[in-house]
Amino acid sequence: MDAPRLYLITPKIVDPGFVAPFEAAIAAGEIACAWLRGVAADLVRTLADIAQARGVACLVDDPKLAAEMDLDGVHIEGIGARFDAALAAMKPGRIVGIGGLETRHEAMLAGEAGADYLMFDAPSLAETCERIAWWAEIFNIPCIGEAARLEDIGALVNAGADFIALCDAVWADAQGPASAVEAARRALAAHEPAA
Repeated sequence: MDAPRLYLITPKIVDPGFVAPFEAAIAAGEIACAWLRGVAADLVRTLADIAQARGVACLVDDPKLAAEMDLDGVHIEGIGARFDAALAAMKPGRIVGIGGLETRHEAMLAGEAGADYLMFDAPSLAETCERIAWWAEIFNIPCIGEAARLEDIGALVNAGADFIALCDAVWADAQGPASAVEAARRALAAHEPAA
């Protein structure tokens, strides 16, 4: 099993002042993907350029915006018409990831439909780990576990997550986003699965 990688999620509300902390987080290194969640179109290009220059895949919420800006794909919350439309618009050339899956049945439907990854973010860390462990044991499609705190990373890795998503754990860190990403990288290294 490959070592998990980091997946960065922007806060729900960002303004031009967010560019510097975002750049600091990306520069801290070894981030596989960034979901520019709800970011206004005029700011997406700036953030995407920062990320893609370092080989970080960039996803947005809107397939039209992803295509117009030649981004790597989309992340959709919840199964249904928006997810189906994203698959139709983005496949086969771009990524379609999905989160907001409330049941195992929804997760299986998303996987069967062609999602490139599933993100699990249950109400508690224990529930998230349980869903990841179930998914990782049965399916090959990558799964992501969201770490509410940096201290959660080890449990998510041990459960079998392919990627660890970070949002508030990075942006609200008292030492700044670069320090948080570096701490996350150390946590991943400490829990790296056996070859």
